[in-house]
Amino acid sequence: MPDASPSSHRGLLKIYLGYAAGVGKTYSMLQEARTLARQGVDMVIGYFEPHNRKDTIALIEGLEIIPRKRIQYRGATFEEMDTEAILRRHPAMCAVDEFAHTNVPGSERCKRWEDVQVILDAGISVLTTMNVQHLESLNDQVWQVSDVRVRETLPDWVVKQADEVVMVDLPPTALLNRLRRGQVYGPEKAQQALQNFFKESTLVLLRELALRQTAHQVDVRYVEQEEPAATYPDHEVRALPATNHIVQPSDRILIYVTADPSSAMLIRRGRRVADYLRADCFAVSVHPDADLRRMPAAPRERLEKHLNFARNLHIETRLLQGENPAETLVDFARLHQVTQIYLARARQALRMPVVGHSLVQQVVRLARDMQVTIVAERRRQPEH
Repeated sequence: MPDASPSSHRGLLKIYLGYAAGVGKTYSMLQEARTLARQGVDMVIGYFEPHNRKDTIALIEGLEIIPRKRIQYRGATFEEMDTEAILRRHPAMCAVDEFAHTNVPGSERCKRWEDVQVILDAGISVLTTMNVQHLESLNDQVWQVSDVRVRETLPDWVVKQADEVVMVDLPPTALLNRLRRGQVYGPEKAQQALQNFFKESTLVLLRELALRQTAHQVDVRYVEQEEPAATYPDHEVRALPATNHIVQPSDRILIYVTADPSSAMLIRRGRRVADYLRADCFAVSVHPDADLRRMPAAPRERLEKHLNFARNLHIETRLLQGENPAETLVDFARLHQVTQIYLARARQALRMPVVGHSLVQQVVRLARDMQVTIVAERRRQPEH
């Protein structure tokens, strides 16, 4: 058994991925936790959300549970995972439900996945759960298929760092039967769910997204360089994804960022394509003055928000100075061997009166040696 002292080795992360509540992610996670505990692994439950599901609750019997931390906020008491208590206990492994959860204000960290990063850095391995709709790059696609804007998201790079991703699958018809029988939510919440996220057509599309995401995780592992297997505490050996690729990326993607709300959608799209192509990715904005403080306050705040959003997704950002945005953008792309440029569909505000053509038309004309992708939003402006 490992001792309670901090470890110099990062813990391993296993994610149980689903496409909706009730498919069995938490159940599968707790089943593995019980198996590991029986095999002598020092296992604790760091956070578990029962949702009044009797079969799932029965699985925690006999397992050590770290008490939750109570936090006062706006006159109410909330319970969150006690990360510091887990670190003091320092088990070999920890089960943490709802990876994408947003902590209540006043918590040490904003997101539960950030708490998990701290636990992993301490050398504690983690089992966790999440749904595919919480991936940031899929936020717009999920909105389009479900008409629901998912607010709790996490960056794709967090999932890419996982040592294992397992999809917990259940056919949509079977999930709907479970919902109607009261095995997922209580009667009132189940009726609300059936009118929103739990429409069969929506579940079919979400399941397809989850299957594609899992297949992509497998593909990435096949093309990456093999490394020695890593050992789970006391018993298991799992193959780890390598950090070094066999070949350098042949594609480079440039995303043109403005203060327009469509930039959030464009950043998500470019990031996801870059992940599939294993390509370098830039988010670039162009202005006549390199000092953004001279911009009007409202568009400056929107632009800075978009650039910070790109940085959070591990996209390299650049602020370029130039009188002609199209020429400056293409010059940068050529200098950095960019192969694809992503632009939002031109609006009237982006027209260039000097030349009488939109920025998009100018970029297409100048970047004949690159692929220019013009992305249009299908619905109202997305938010992030």
